[in-house]
This record gives sequence, structure tokens and C-alpha cells, in this order.
Amino acid sequence: MTSTLLMPRRYDRRATAPAATAAGSTAPTRVLDLTHPRVRAAVAALGSPPAAGETVAALRRAHRWIAGAVRPVYSIDEERPVSEVLRTGRGSCSQRMAVLEAVARSWGVPTRVRGLLVDGRFWYPRFPRLRALVPTEVVLAWPEFLLPERPSDDPWLPISALFADTPATGRTGEPFTNSGSETLFEALSRTAVDWDGTATAACPTTGPCDLSAHVRTDLGHFDSRDALFARHGQTLCPAARLLAEPFLSRHPAAH
Repeated sequence: MTSTLLMPRRYDRRATAPAATAAGSTAPTRVLDLTHPRVRAAVAALGSPPAAGETVAALRRAHRWIAGAVRPVYSIDEERPVSEVLRTGRGSCSQRMAVLEAVARSWGVPTRVRGLLVDGRFWYPRFPRLRALVPTEVVLAWPEFLLPERPSDDPWLPISALFADTPATGRTGEPFTNSGSETLFEALSRTAVDWDGTATAACPTTGPCDLSAHVRTDLGHFDSRDALFARHGQTLCPAARLLAEPFLSRHPAAH
């Protein structure tokens, strides 16, 4: 069973805002600290900003660079600045997605996030002996990128679709199981990660990539992950993060 003991109490986690209210931005935030020298150096290492029509390819390249440069760990501080993630060379899936957002914004590509409350049982395979401490629900910031080359009625590309049309990269219909050495961040380049139950074409074997059953609440879209966490809080309460972060942030996200 999951637990509510370590979760914050004061947030009303219900969907309140339609997607249209989140226009996204290229501005720096506390988490996406684009102006920090360490972030600027990482962006410079990835080359010039993408030309028109090449944004998706550039974001894929950045994703691969982050996967190699930032080691996956079980960090739980969702508001850790990107510069700190780069300094330590360690980060959770969410923190590494934040690095990708920071790169995109540095290139002038607006980003926003979709807030999802995911059932804590989705993480049972990673913590088989600690199920009693797994939070009942996890606040997930799911990035989206505003691309001018996309249709005007659907200009936002969710990170789950970043590699959708690249069979040559080794994408398969095998689902992400949230177990073993593969993390959610790496899985994006290999398989569909479907929170809405719509990716049957990418997962033809009866839709095993459909993770929509794990979504408790769709919180809507926010201009930044900072705004999402300011409104709905992080998964764990401050005391739990303070006690657990020093250990978890050094523990590899793999069995």
C-alpha cells in the first residue's frame, strides 16, 4: 500500500486551469536558471541554436547528451536549479527533463509543463521493499515545447513525442515498466510513454505503452515547472525531502 505520511497537506490538487492559459516562455526561472555560467557552458557545448525546421533534431541531440552527462539517481528535490544538476552530474528523471527545458529556452524555444498526479503504485517496481513509504501520488512535470513548424492548431510537442517518428533509433513497442536499469528519461527515445491512452500505433501489441490508468489527476498546463510546484507543491513534504535527499540523490536509479 502507498502512504500519505510523507506528503504535504496544504495543497488542493485538483485540475483548475485549462491548457489555453499556459502560453509558455523562454524566460529564466529559479529552476531553469538559464543565465548561470554552468548552464550557458552546457548549451554552448551543444552547438548553435537550431535553424528553422531543425528544432526537433536539436532537442533529440540535447536529450542524448543529457542522458550521457547526467547520471540517473533517485533525487526528490523537484526545485533543484538546473545549474546544480549539471554541477553534480546527477539527477532524477524530472531534473534531467528540466535540463532539456533549460536548453530549449536558451535556444529561444518556449516551454511549458503539464502537471500530472501519478499513482504512487507506478513506482512499486523500483522500491519493492519500501512500498509502505511510497507516496500515494507523485507530482509529475511533463515538458512541452512550442514549435513553429507544427500545425497552428497543435503547436506544442510533448516530450513523449520527441522521438515518435524515429524508428531508426531503435524504438520498439516494448513498454516502459519502471523497473531495471532503464529510467523514464531514457525510455523516451525507445518507446511511447503514453499518459492519455492514445499511442496505440506506437505500441501495437494491445497498447502496452498506455500509462493512462496510472494518472489520478490532470492538473493542466503551467508556464513553468516552478509555477506547477508553487501551485501544487512537490511530491514529498519539506521535512521528508530534507532527510531523504542526501541519500537518494547519490543512489543510482537502477536495480
